[in-house]
Amino acid sequence: MYRIGFDVGGTSIKVGAVDNNMQIAAGRSIAFPKGETYEEVVSLMAKVVNELAWEMKLASKDFKSIGIATAGSIDAKNGIIINAHNLGFHNVPMIDEIRKHFPGMPVFLSNDADAAALAELRGGAFRGKKTAVLLTLGTGVGGGIILDGRIFKGGLGHGNELGHMIIQHGGPVCTCGNKGCIESLCTATWIIQQGRKAIVEYPISLIHEKADGDINRVTAKVVIDSAKEGDAIALDIFNTYVDTLSSAITSVVALLDPETVALGGGVSLAGDFLFEPLRKLVKQKSFFKILHEIVPAKFGNKAGIIGASLLAESREALRYD
Repeated sequence: MYRIGFDVGGTSIKVGAVDNNMQIAAGRSIAFPKGETYEEVVSLMAKVVNELAWEMKLASKDFKSIGIATAGSIDAKNGIIINAHNLGFHNVPMIDEIRKHFPGMPVFLSNDADAAALAELRGGAFRGKKTAVLLTLGTGVGGGIILDGRIFKGGLGHGNELGHMIIQHGGPVCTCGNKGCIESLCTATWIIQQGRKAIVEYPISLIHEKADGDINRVTAKVVIDSAKEGDAIALDIFNTYVDTLSSAITSVVALLDPETVALGGGVSLAGDFLFEPLRKLVKQKSFFKILHEIVPAKFGNKAGIIGASLLAESREALRYD
């Protein structure tokens, strides 16, 4: 039996048919249609589900459930996306809209980082842990918190927004409208912005060469790969990023004292090039004398899809009353 899991972010919509062993049997990734209405976005999502069913020689009604993990603050009980600034979604009745395409199908909604943390809790980096934190580093920064072996969705049920903790007074403007949020400083988006500035100001940089001088071809991977090859400009960008991220993690650690901090999202794919200096900086800055475990999320960019597919079975883990 397969469940559908969606991971809806500001850059892409990822979807997979997930089996009982948390394996993705078939999947797709499509660009998020910026500027479209939520009805049009949901129609596109429904189309992809039908395509997966056809590919797997199934009918869409054969899927056991649909789980949707999305950026932003969520009213999971009523199926509403309250605010997802990266998506341009505000008070969107996501579950009702999906059900228009799949009548009778069980549909569930969660914040994307909560869903990713759920996947890690069930079979990944958080398995057997009582207290842990997941940060997803992509277009935005999502945060999932494990307390007492369960996803913590906030004291009032609004979820948590670690990405919107303010760590730099008067810092860059965030998508939420505030300045200096973790999300404005610790995303792939920040790396891209700095890389684009670099190819204009420093045309001798390796970033300029890899992007063929085209700012639209600058990605976080281009900047990080240039840094790995020793380019001074790229290294300066990357080292600044790691320093800021270490401050964000140190703040979270001071508050929660978690057993494990796991990083997911595209930036985490930098591997040891990111994790080794990050661990050293967090250890230097931390109030605590022990080094908290800082590891890559096991499921990587698949965590949102897998976690979303688990929503139907995880009401207790997600503190749904």
